[in-house]
Amino acid sequence: MKPGRCLCVCVLLVLSMAGNGNGGNILVWFTEGSHWINLKPVLEALIDRGHQVTVLVPSSSLFMNASEPSRFHYEPFNSSVPLEVWEEIIEEFIHFSIYEMDYLSYIQIHIKFLEIAKKEVKFTLQHLDSMVRSDTMARLREGKFDLMLADPIYPGSELVAEVLDLPLVYTLRFSIAHTWERLCGQLPAPPSYVPGAMSKLTDKMDFMDRLWNFLFYASQDMFAYHVWQETDKFFSDFIGKPTSACELMGKAEIWLIRTYWDFDFPRPFLPNFKFVGGIHCKPAKPLPEDLEEFVQSSGDAGIVVFTLGTMVTNMTAERRDMIASALAQIPQKVLWRYSGEKPKTLGANTKLYDWIPQNDLLGHPKTRAFITHGGTNGIYEAIYHGVPMVGIPMFADQPDNMVHMKAKGAALIMEFNFMETEDLVKALKAVINEPSYKENAMRLSRIHHDRPIKPLDEAVFWVEFTMRNKGAKHLRVQTHELTWYQYHSLDVFAFLLAVTLFITVLFIKTCSFCIRRCCCRKGKTKTKAE
Repeated sequence: MKPGRCLCVCVLLVLSMAGNGNGGNILVWFTEGSHWINLKPVLEALIDRGHQVTVLVPSSSLFMNASEPSRFHYEPFNSSVPLEVWEEIIEEFIHFSIYEMDYLSYIQIHIKFLEIAKKEVKFTLQHLDSMVRSDTMARLREGKFDLMLADPIYPGSELVAEVLDLPLVYTLRFSIAHTWERLCGQLPAPPSYVPGAMSKLTDKMDFMDRLWNFLFYASQDMFAYHVWQETDKFFSDFIGKPTSACELMGKAEIWLIRTYWDFDFPRPFLPNFKFVGGIHCKPAKPLPEDLEEFVQSSGDAGIVVFTLGTMVTNMTAERRDMIASALAQIPQKVLWRYSGEKPKTLGANTKLYDWIPQNDLLGHPKTRAFITHGGTNGIYEAIYHGVPMVGIPMFADQPDNMVHMKAKGAALIMEFNFMETEDLVKALKAVINEPSYKENAMRLSRIHHDRPIKPLDEAVFWVEFTMRNKGAKHLRVQTHELTWYQYHSLDVFAFLLAVTLFITVLFIKTCSFCIRRCCCRKGKTKTKAE
């Protein structure tokens, strides 16, 4: 090897060793499903930059597997809640959301969701209790971590961060009606133009929409306080003094919100809230040979990519046959991710797959449309590649997500339980053949790409920033130290009202006194004259 080349290699080795030596030690709270998909790229990027990453994994995790080969260090702990319990809760929630909710009143829906939420909180706290009272907690105390990174979908990260005295960074898409962000993070959300998450409203609201949005915020706040009662009790018992979950959540240094202005509507934000939507998005890779052959066979008509996600596996025969019949009537070839009994009406243009490389297909030049359940990850991949959508939202945030895309002119929405074959055919032909849908999808794509720093890089930067500065307290607003009546300036209004009333009463009394004095003098003058 030449001396110059050898010197370069040595310098690079020294720099890489120095980078690893200065790396942080990051503890990651467990999460599930699409939340884990969003978190993994951040963790991998942090490892690439020389940080150590330890991921907590419960024994009854649905998606995380501590035994699989990984670049992370997994810290497993035994949970007292069996895996079957979580599967039952998920199945109950999905079945209710897809097949029951459309036929119930808002009050009935609210009651059912409260029932499911309380059940989930009960088992989640058992989950948490298994960890914080085990040997795992002792190992964490000795771990000398620099930061806790968590998706707050499952409570507990804020408690562990408090006990271990770690700076806490949240990464999340949203909470219902922005409850966590508003009440705990103090993020402003005027209901006059900031639609509550899952309200299915846009930022353009008439009077009735604003009324509904106001009531939606209020109802979800009451819902949250009701659900938080058990969590607050658990936290208080463990710490040994009155402690609320929202209080501990409010101590988070940075909130990484997984949306951006390509997806969300403009709204106020705080210095410690960073919008990093599209963390997992990346350029398309070449397709496997068999898929590429099928895609190329579509000719000028192109292809349609179709998936309802990994959670929907129990579609009824009537619904799957209706969908297959509609797909058979379009000239495009269709790649449908589907696991279940083959539809009787499946057309020759449609192929079923247990799994598809969704991102790579959406980035293919022959892709004309994306039929999606409206999950945030899939929507962001469609935005990234500029693909118009037909949404068939199923549960959770999916209906609200598709409302955003429809409002931005990049999608149409179908109702799973009520759409007919001709409705789906009409929607597909519209988004494929009417130029406005493609143009709007490309406009969102340009907004997504036209930003000063890539979302993944920004997320990593703020995690490292928090570690370098031992927190980010200087970015947290003083609102956290105010009471609710101070925040709304009710004490100031009360004082000004009291002063105004005092001056008004004083003025009236003074005028009354002057009038009486004048009347008395006139009376005395008149008596003397007589």
